Amino acid sequence: MELWTSATPNGWKVSIMIEELIEAGIDMSQVKVRNINLAKGEQFSEEFSAHNPNQKIPVLIDNDRSVMESCAILHYLGEKYPTDLLPEGDLRWNIIPWVYWQAANVGPAFGNKLSYTRYMDSISPEEKAHPLERFGTEAIRLVGILNDQLKEQQWLASDTFTIADIALYPWLRAWKWSKVDITPYPLVMSWIDRVRSRPGVGRGLAYGVPEGEIDQWTEERKAQYRRNGAIIANPKS
Repeated sequence: MELWTSATPNGWKVSIMIEELIEAGIDMSQVKVRNINLAKGEQFSEEFSAHNPNQKIPVLIDNDRSVMESCAILHYLGEKYPTDLLPEGDLRWNIIPWVYWQAANVGPAFGNKLSYTRYMDSISPEEKAHPLERFGTEAIRLVGILNDQLKEQQWLASDTFTIADIALYPWLRAWKWSKVDITPYPLVMSWIDRVRSRPGVGRGLAYGVPEGEIDQWTEERKAQYRRNGAIIANPKS
C-alpha cells in the first residue's frame, strides 16, 4: 500500500488516520509514503494522474486499486481495518454524514477563505472583499454547527473519536492561518486541544513537516507556504 501525499490539510487527514490505526493496534508497517511536490506540479504528472485523474493529493494505492479524495480514503481505510474509528453496522451512519459534511462544506469554506486571505496576491483588495466576506461568514456558520454538536458529546459525531473528527481537524486547526476567528466558540477550542493531544494525531501531523514546526511554523516556512499556495491557487499565473 502506498500513500502519495503532501503536507496540507487534506494530506494530514490520511496520515493521521494511518497513525490512529496504529494506535488502535493495526499493523500499518506495509504503508509506504511518497511526498508529492505540489509547487513543482508533480500532481499533474502522467504517473500521478493515472492513479488520481483529479490531480490532487492525497491518493492511496492498494494493490490494483487507487482511491482518490481524502474523505473517501478515510472511509476506505475505516472499512478495511475495522476499529472504533468507523463503527460497524448502523452506528457508522452517525459518522459518515459528518465526513461528507466536512468535504462538502468545511473544506471549501476554509480553503477558499485561506486562498483569498493568503495566496491570491494578483487580485485587488476590492475584488477580494466579497469572497472574503462570503467565505468568512460561511466558515463561522459551520464552526457554530460544530459548537452545537459538542454541547452533548466530546467528539463531532459520537462519544468516541472517529474518522469524522479526523476529517475535520486539519482544517479547523489552521484557523489562524485562514484568519477565521473561532475564539468565541470555547467548545470548539477545547475540541481542537483534545484532538491535538492524541499521540496518533501528533505523529500524523509530522508527515512532511520538521519536528519543531508541527504547531508553529517559522517565518521562512510561512513564506514557502505562501509561495506554494499562490502557485496552486493561480496555476495559470
